[in-house]
Amino acid sequence: MSLLELKNVSKIYGELHALDHVSLKVEKGEWVSIIGPSGSGKSTMMNIIGALDKATEGEILLDGEDIAKKNTHTLTDIRRDKIGLIFQQFHLVSYLTAVENVMLAQYYHSVPDEKEAEEALERVGLGNRKHHYPNQLSGGEQQRVCVARALINYPEIILADEPTGNLDEANEEVVVELFRKLHEEGTTLIVVTHNPEVAEVAQRTIVLRNGKVDHEIVNENFTGKIKKITLQ
Repeated sequence: MSLLELKNVSKIYGELHALDHVSLKVEKGEWVSIIGPSGSGKSTMMNIIGALDKATEGEILLDGEDIAKKNTHTLTDIRRDKIGLIFQQFHLVSYLTAVENVMLAQYYHSVPDEKEAEEALERVGLGNRKHHYPNQLSGGEQQRVCVARALINYPEIILADEPTGNLDEANEEVVVELFRKLHEEGTTLIVVTHNPEVAEVAQRTIVLRNGKVDHEIVNENFTGKIKKITLQ
């Protein structure tokens, strides 16, 4: 059984079909990228998979359970317990330190544990920056705090929406390397990106156009590392 399966999922706003009968499977431990032009439905799909929005029609099976018909309260619980979210905008609380921002995610799930939060920051290479505030961290460091925050409750799936969109090339590579390590540990990753270099790192790329799955690309030479293009 797939960890995640979308069956004929649509999201309709009036006459606009932001998603139009999309079907998709993601296996446990798989690393999938979602790409497509602006308006193709990438963010809509991410919000629906992440239980941030509800589909107009169709089924969304997470661990075999259809979450499409769940109420808002239940979706909050599912998002808290099973899904780790990483955004382009970091959404860190400015007056909390790095470790406190990670502990905040624990607060909504169980009981904050500073030692566990510190270990999560160590895992992303920020053990020596745990008491720094967001404005004392670089963009790459802030995104790594977000990765630690997404991991702290041991989610079944990590959803990242343009996670390198605000990063320079060096920090982009750091974040992708973190994803590679998470994948090696068995984490399921779904990454929405406009960057083809980030997209092609994944095992499989889903290309959306006009709210539909246009085609898929399987990475036959999967390494989990960015392949730099040398311009002649």
